[in-house]
Amino acid sequence: MSTPASPPSGPFSDPAQHAGRSDDPHGNAVQAGHPHRPAGEGGAPIDWARVRGDFPILSREVHRKPLVYLDNANTSQKPEAVVAAVDGFYRRHNANVSRAVHALGAEATEAYEASRATLARFLNVRADELVLCSGTTFAINLVAYSWALPQLKAGDTILVSRMEHHANIVPWQLVAQRTGATIRVAEITPEGLLDLDALRRAMTPDVKLLAVTHVSNVLGTVNPVREICREARRHGIVTVIDGSQAVPHRPVDIAAIGCDFYAFTGHKMCGPTGTGALWARHEHLQAMPPFLGGGEMIKEVSFNGTVFNAPPHKFEAGTPNIAGFVGLGTAATYLDGVGMAAIEAREAQLLAQMTEELDRIEGLRIIGRAPGKAAVVSFVVDGAHAHDLATLLDLEGVAVRSGQHCAHPLLQFYGVAATCRASAAFYNTHEEIDAFVAALRKVRRLLA
Repeated sequence: MSTPASPPSGPFSDPAQHAGRSDDPHGNAVQAGHPHRPAGEGGAPIDWARVRGDFPILSREVHRKPLVYLDNANTSQKPEAVVAAVDGFYRRHNANVSRAVHALGAEATEAYEASRATLARFLNVRADELVLCSGTTFAINLVAYSWALPQLKAGDTILVSRMEHHANIVPWQLVAQRTGATIRVAEITPEGLLDLDALRRAMTPDVKLLAVTHVSNVLGTVNPVREICREARRHGIVTVIDGSQAVPHRPVDIAAIGCDFYAFTGHKMCGPTGTGALWARHEHLQAMPPFLGGGEMIKEVSFNGTVFNAPPHKFEAGTPNIAGFVGLGTAATYLDGVGMAAIEAREAQLLAQMTEELDRIEGLRIIGRAPGKAAVVSFVVDGAHAHDLATLLDLEGVAVRSGQHCAHPLLQFYGVAATCRASAAFYNTHEEIDAFVAALRKVRRLLA
């Protein structure tokens, strides 16, 4: 994997060392076909217009205006290859997994497990350490109820950062209520950086678990998770990383990060909704009890007891979103074909343009100015409510998110009730940034 262009620096600096992805250690089959390669051979520049053409929805109009989709931190759009993969599964291979000896059942199982192997290689992990699930929320709840609930007790502390999504706060609150553990908050600086010195001081002997986002969904801050996890290991603290906003936008090598758990969501990385995964160290998966009971997660059931399946299947009860995961494997192949380092660099260019143009709008304040941030810009405009801005922008064909972005404690820190959030992806264009800024200027005049 390639090294990100602007790694953070400081006591927790994360000089990315993205090791090359090794072959799956268990010899699992991978999806057939070659990655989409928009770039020419020999490192020729990527034809971003051609890449954009892979996304059919981007050619539509909204309110008789060309769609400018800048809500990618919420969910990404899907390339034709992913749409075709899901459609093709239902047209030619639809059957349940691991429950039939007929041809369709074998094909469905092979496709499902091939996607697991593809995702494992994409993130440089073992396939048997990757639990497929509905997304980050389910993944973190799995850790909360299957690892933390049996482990924690009164007097223990769970450390979470101020910038977390609710999915990385609420499960820990629920576990704390049931175990007597307490929640401690790792604070941030006004520019949107984790206060790393304070974080280190907060790693006291009572802290048993640290939950932190890799990239903030509101601020775009990229946390130095590798060094944070290294420091946590020195203190015997188990680490849970929310990778929802990282995996779609930059090279991620989970093995190099050195965490205990890493969760991510498929629908933000050009895959279908209702997909995602939890990576966990093998020893944790072996020791953790199942979160849900039912079919597929068992080897043998009698009224005298049940023998559970081996990980990761022990945590995959019931019929999964098979077609969705076929699509997610295709999405990972697609992103890998474009190149995650190229995607990161492209989005950094779009962010620089967006930030420069927004800074020229009088009365507009950007929330979060962390160096090296991802292409997420949350902002407020004097005298205008975020929802009004977003509604009027929609009439101009521009899709942005408004509200609290499932991060109430973070917005409370900044003293704002809601923000607008524009988030770019690699398939966006510089012309779209111009169109967004022009629409925002028009909307602001209407609200003045």
